[in-house]
Amino acid sequence: MPSEALDLSRLRPVLPSPLRPAEDDRFARHGVRLLLKRDDLIHPDLPGNKWRKLAPNLRAAAGRTVLTFGGAYSNHLRATAAAGRLLGFRTVGVVRGDELAGRPLNPSLAQCAADGMTLHFVDRATYRAKADPEVLAGLLSAFGECCAIPEGGSNALAAQGCTELGHELRGRADVVAVACGTGGTLAGLAAGLAPGQRALGIPVLRGGFLGAAVGELQQEAFGGPAGSWSLDERFHFGGYARTPPRLHAFADDFEQRHGLPVERLYVAKLLYALTALAEEGAFPAGTTVAAVITGRPAPRVPARAVP
Repeated sequence: MPSEALDLSRLRPVLPSPLRPAEDDRFARHGVRLLLKRDDLIHPDLPGNKWRKLAPNLRAAAGRTVLTFGGAYSNHLRATAAAGRLLGFRTVGVVRGDELAGRPLNPSLAQCAADGMTLHFVDRATYRAKADPEVLAGLLSAFGECCAIPEGGSNALAAQGCTELGHELRGRADVVAVACGTGGTLAGLAAGLAPGQRALGIPVLRGGFLGAAVGELQQEAFGGPAGSWSLDERFHFGGYARTPPRLHAFADDFEQRHGLPVERLYVAKLLYALTALAEEGAFPAGTTVAAVITGRPAPRVPARAVP
């Protein structure tokens, strides 16, 4: 493949991403200033942490087929498929749940297919074992020479890529908050912030596993703990892709207040959490909190059957 195809700069990412104030009485009455770090504006097809995590991995892949993993609503799969379309390399998405193979594709997977991604559905036991060397070797051999990127794009390269997010926010906020799925963004963000700043992660999945995952990623990427970070695990709303009516109502209201299209699986939970924490008095008066807007609402693509 032509070397210029791997020059991600030709996609003209908006970096650094904008940092904008959000006037909101739910924060202001507690003396808290809210900022929105608009990483969703980095690129229309590779927004937010997807750009920051994928970019170093795609450079390392050097044009080879990229095989990666995700659930039926994975933003990571959608961004990887878009990158393949834009940069001209083949993509394979290993999707959790073989029961989905004979069903119409949801809008997220339909977009992946439209962007040329080969979708390979596996049963949940196989998916859980995806990091097992034998399982991974079998998947890679099925699709020829591939470069494997983990679920969510989170590995040492991704964490290193996300340090730039922290660098862009140095001196701009006391607390920088981000929604977390696999922990790569939080690991790099915390490492990139200045002393005295702290990163706050809001997990969108149940399970209590993210603390260990972030620690392992920082060990792999930086050789040990890096920066100040913590997790608040109360705002997953029952688990990944669980978006009850009260969360949608909150997101609708936030959209009306701030003119921001709110992605529901990650961003809505982050903003809900920060609003609740402000009401609880978790942020002392005078605190500036930056919320990292990591993505946009999923595209509305008509569902269709798997080819």
